[in-house]
Amino acid sequence: MRGDRRPTAGSWKRAAVSAGLVGLLLGGAACGSGDDGGGGGGAEEPQEGAIVDISEQGEPVDGGEIVVGLEAETSSWLPGKGTFNQPGVNVAYALYDPLMHRTEDGDVEPYLAESMQPNADLTEWTLTLRPDVRFHDGTPLDAQALKTIFDEYLTAPGTNTAASLDEVTSLDVVDELTVVYRLVEANAAFPVLLISSPGWPFSPTAAAAAGEDAGARPVGTGPFRFVSWQRDSQLVVEKNADYWRPGLPHLDRITFRPIPDEDTRLASLRSGDVDVMQSLRQSTVIRARDLDGIDNYEHLGSNSGGGTVNTSKPPFDDVRVRQALAHALDQEAIIEVLGGAGVTPPTTQFFSEDSPYWSEEVAEAYPTYDVEKAQELYDDYVDDPDRSDGLPVGTHLSFTYSCPPDPSLNEVAQLVQSLYGALGAQVELEQVEQATWIQKMLARDYDTGCTRVGADSDPFIVFDAAFTEGPLNMTAFQSPEIDAQLDILRTTTDLATRKAAVEEIGLVVNENVPNTFSGGTLTVMAGREAVKNLAGWTFPDGTTGNGAAGAQVMWGHVWLAG
Repeated sequence: MRGDRRPTAGSWKRAAVSAGLVGLLLGGAACGSGDDGGGGGGAEEPQEGAIVDISEQGEPVDGGEIVVGLEAETSSWLPGKGTFNQPGVNVAYALYDPLMHRTEDGDVEPYLAESMQPNADLTEWTLTLRPDVRFHDGTPLDAQALKTIFDEYLTAPGTNTAASLDEVTSLDVVDELTVVYRLVEANAAFPVLLISSPGWPFSPTAAAAAGEDAGARPVGTGPFRFVSWQRDSQLVVEKNADYWRPGLPHLDRITFRPIPDEDTRLASLRSGDVDVMQSLRQSTVIRARDLDGIDNYEHLGSNSGGGTVNTSKPPFDDVRVRQALAHALDQEAIIEVLGGAGVTPPTTQFFSEDSPYWSEEVAEAYPTYDVEKAQELYDDYVDDPDRSDGLPVGTHLSFTYSCPPDPSLNEVAQLVQSLYGALGAQVELEQVEQATWIQKMLARDYDTGCTRVGADSDPFIVFDAAFTEGPLNMTAFQSPEIDAQLDILRTTTDLATRKAAVEEIGLVVNENVPNTFSGGTLTVMAGREAVKNLAGWTFPDGTTGNGAAGAQVMWGHVWLAG
């Protein structure tokens, strides 16, 4: 989008174009027309760029139920309270509708909203809802509902959406279906925020009645209604017969089961205990290709495996330590352990090589595997009488490296322990369940450990969350140079100017290394061939959506073949 053109919701181009393997989604996803069920004729040909052929989709079929195996449990199902990573988003897309969503080309378009328009200086965004949409409890989705959700839930103290919405001074009702988000200052990327939990309307009436239990009894506008939740066991939803999109959903019932162990989840798909399996682990994605009768919807975008460092505590507050640890890592060896050798490329920044925001200069600035350089930096800190941890000169570093208890990650942790140990560091390994690990990072209650870095989103959204004051800045790293470039990203839509700002941020990040990178995160939604259209969802006007990007499915469009 050019800077001399007034932006509309449909012109917000993706921050990251899809990686070459499969595209931002599987590029050949089926499309329907209008509100006829959103399925159309299905994707009769293999998805563009997919490694494994996808079975013929056929015509939509109504009825049936499926079981979906997810990577992890989610703490709460109420936006503002729940930590919605990839597994949680999958459940959310059954219960809720996003106000905005991404097309297959990466544009941000209205989905549950009917339109969204900015004023000339990008400080006000006017959103109009679709008429005649109701929550599962029968109450209307209207402008007052959006205001109540915003005022009493999303921006309430202690919520995990308050920081991202801090720029919004007020959400004002214009008429029955129209609201205005008034911002402190211009934000060219604001519509992207409404793809995620701040843009998932839920019934304020039901939430008020449920009180503290609202997160365990979600009531949205989505294609499925909540039935029951047994924490760490299963969540069940059933068809919303009054769904606002005629012809959807197709399925009668979905059971979501958190299965944290990768081998168990894969075995469950193989045995038929689950019909669809989500994975973000390279080794599992690759093994899923060998299963008979399985369609594999893979995606490789601007998300990478890597490490995160808590820069708020010694010795990690010293850049020499962070640089030493970065130079000590052998990216290729880590990727091989993860099972992605030859499949997932080494990464050096927050955006993939197919993104318009990828920079060769940033790639060249990333700390390469260099044992001598790592040792030099490590020794320089250890032998410094003014070292930040206050320990005697010559005292080796001692810290904990944390990871979720996945077998491939266990191997990665052991390799990292060895690489850091070669410098002289004493590294204790800690296994932490994924949900707990996320909470520890949010609270900055950790030393360093494995995580995922980057996202297929607007760079302002990505970097503002990662490197400004707020709960999502898990590394605690901030920089005046980054702040200056964020101001540019926030106030312009000119691609060349935004690319230059992203490059400057990337250079600052690679110099200070609050994050390290390994290889791109190849994801999959693998399902029995009878489960159709995992990637074929459409917008109400028939525009093709971004499919199962990031192993996230719009379940209302899925059907089960007879």
